[in-house]
Amino acid sequence: MATITDLSGRVAVVTGGTRGVGAGITRALLEAGAEVVTCARRPADRPVEAAGRTARFLPVDVRDADTVGAFFTDVRGEYGRLDVLVNNAGGTPYRMLKEGGAQRHARVVELNLLAPLTASLAAYEQMRAQPCGGSIVMIGSVSGSRPSPGSAAYGAAKAGLEQLARSMAVEWAPLVRVNTLVLGMVRTELSHLHYGDEDGVAAVGRTVPLGRLADPDEVGDACVFLASDRAAYISGASLLVHGGGERPAFLDAATAGN
Repeated sequence: MATITDLSGRVAVVTGGTRGVGAGITRALLEAGAEVVTCARRPADRPVEAAGRTARFLPVDVRDADTVGAFFTDVRGEYGRLDVLVNNAGGTPYRMLKEGGAQRHARVVELNLLAPLTASLAAYEQMRAQPCGGSIVMIGSVSGSRPSPGSAAYGAAKAGLEQLARSMAVEWAPLVRVNTLVLGMVRTELSHLHYGDEDGVAAVGRTVPLGRLADPDEVGDACVFLASDRAAYISGASLLVHGGGERPAFLDAATAGN
């Protein structure tokens, strides 16, 4: 993986940074030279490492405002600064609306929208107290801009997250920049739960114009860019990381009989 820019001396927090996309983001930040602190409710089976360095892990439930506030205070107190927050923690099981009940769907919204809001508010309190400010990156999803049957509450939360980021970018300028990475399908250790075996993953990948699912480290590269000084004039933006999106279904339908 090519290092996009140098983040040496920076301190970054990645929520949910121990697995899947979050681990890819953590590795990319480590490769770029940042000190990285990850947090989640449970640690991974093994630490996240890259470039001979290891990310630190602290157990945190990002839905608990008091715990989150204390966590960010401790990070800045120990490291002397907080430069980057990546709001990656999130996700959802496949569940049709009629099957879940309001409370289960509300928990999905809590994790994917309210928790990033909680973390961002806590991080902002630390970032605004330092001359260099900081950068917040939301991990969004294409589910926030298209119908998402089976993950409707997740899609609604991701749509709200993107709007939240745009408003934060205005309110917190010029010290703190806020942007969103809008992800398409990413190949992780849990891909089989959504797409089946290797043939299924390959078949789903062929629906993407670039012909495959993204790798978590590629998401990490985009995240490092938005967190870096190379993106110093980018705030309130949504960067699509989806391999070209989805081929419109009507094109295949129109040629099916030919």
